[in-house]
Amino acid sequence: MADAIDLPAFPAPLRTLNAPVHVQAVGDDSLVLGAAGSTDLFTDPDGSARFANAPALVGPVEGDFTLSARVHADLAAAYDAAVLLVYAGPDAWAKFCLELSPQGRPTVVSVVTRGVSDDCNSVTVDPGSDSVRLRVSRLGPAYAFHLRVGQGPWDLVRYFALAGEAEAGFSAQSPTGPGCTARFSEISYSPTRLADIRDGGLPPASARIAPERPG
Repeated sequence: MADAIDLPAFPAPLRTLNAPVHVQAVGDDSLVLGAAGSTDLFTDPDGSARFANAPALVGPVEGDFTLSARVHADLAAAYDAAVLLVYAGPDAWAKFCLELSPQGRPTVVSVVTRGVSDDCNSVTVDPGSDSVRLRVSRLGPAYAFHLRVGQGPWDLVRYFALAGEAEAGFSAQSPTGPGCTARFSEISYSPTRLADIRDGGLPPASARIAPERPG
């Protein structure tokens, strides 16, 4: 398996954190990522367990940015998920997930880890929905997670701080099942600061700067 994945929609090559079962870049802006069974990224706040074997592809990002993708996953077992990931080290990271709840409902979940993880379930979405978009944004030292379903607005799910130089990218997990394949399409990256964190608005297109890829 290649050490790095080149995806034109992302500003830098994506390196591997924990090898996936399979990975494929599709066209300029899509990615398929497969996780084996018993894979997760979570440090239980009660101190009982730490899991850090979920496969991920991450790359460097500089300054303010937004990274979004339409996400879909083969959600079969509890906690199977497709994930947008912000990674500043094994004890400092945040993930934004489309995840199967123990009740069998696709659920938008966010986890922020600073030594230990918190875990926040947000809204459920229709099973089989292929119109869920997740977005992570950086605003100086802070980050925001937004959700969009169909042609609806970008809704703020989480606003938080995370110390350290972070990479961003994609992950998949299957903590209780035999494996999970996550699909990310319409991946979009922009070195742009959100105009309004509460409504998720971007500045006018004329004010945006085209991303530059390192040589």
